[in-house]
Amino acid sequence: MVEKKPMNHFLSSTCEWLRGSGPESDIVLSSRIRLARNLTGYPFTEKLGGDEQQHVVEEVETAFGSTPLLKESYFFEYKDLKDLDRQFLLERHLISREHASEKGEKAVLVTKNEVISIMILEEDHLRSQVFQSGLNLVEAWRLMDQVDSALETKIPYSFDSHLGYLTACPTNLGTGLRASCMLHLPGLVMTKQVNKVLQALSKLNLAARGFFGEGTQASGNFFQFSNQLTLGQNENEIVDGLERVMRQVIEHEKESRNYLLDKRRGKLEDQIWRSIGTLKSARLMSSQEALGLLSMTRLGVDLGFIGNLSKMNLNALFLFTQPAHLQKLSGTDLDTSERDQKRAELLRTRLKDVELV
Repeated sequence: MVEKKPMNHFLSSTCEWLRGSGPESDIVLSSRIRLARNLTGYPFTEKLGGDEQQHVVEEVETAFGSTPLLKESYFFEYKDLKDLDRQFLLERHLISREHASEKGEKAVLVTKNEVISIMILEEDHLRSQVFQSGLNLVEAWRLMDQVDSALETKIPYSFDSHLGYLTACPTNLGTGLRASCMLHLPGLVMTKQVNKVLQALSKLNLAARGFFGEGTQASGNFFQFSNQLTLGQNENEIVDGLERVMRQVIEHEKESRNYLLDKRRGKLEDQIWRSIGTLKSARLMSSQEALGLLSMTRLGVDLGFIGNLSKMNLNALFLFTQPAHLQKLSGTDLDTSERDQKRAELLRTRLKDVELV
């Protein structure tokens, strides 16, 4: 059976998408594959009654427990979670904003390495996700395909021979697959080229979102790109198509960084050094300000300006400076001003030994 464990276990672990490894990890934080699936014999989530919701949760939990790839997992039912716990899972990208905000008989499975999470009764009965660090869509899809195929032998999915997998939203109809990559694009932002890139991607039916996915705006120079259409293409075509486009965006970002180093090095160094100085000395720090300053610090690490800060440790700060993580680390509820103080204290402590090359 999957385990039901306290949420604080995750405070001592590193998210897969923040490991700072994998191909092109200086620009690509993570690759994600998500599948939407619904069980036959039940209405879509929005039309499910309370008893039906509980039946779905119980049925899929049983299937999870007998699936080898999911045995090393935690299973959280929302009736056992506080609002802070759901926010905590959202900050780790293990659940969506919609799933975090809605009540009812909902649940989520998370593997111990945080590579796989499966939301139960989100917009669809199942929203399965696989994460990989760096530009690693092919490996993410390989693992997702294994998980989905194993579950399909235990849970009957709603499927039509002409339309494919049936989903609550028509945009997910067909494969039900969304592939996405989280990119750090400070070069394109600083050279004011990012809007041209976003416009070009929009014409290719790719959506651009912020650090926390759907419903959020880009901040801290982070952009999440994903396919918008799932009907008319098979899974491999979707994955390969997104990876090809992401490689083009990566090249544009590298060109922008080289331009900044060659033509605007002094200003670039100044921004990075000022960011480090503020992070190491500030007494109050908002989430938004921290995200921007950490973004410039990450660029400094990638460009070799900062020599004694690992990418994984830096990436962890993007997470631990978020509101729910700060409160979990503190072991108590904090209001906004208290969080700003704790965030600044955490950053000063974690970055006090950082040196500029």
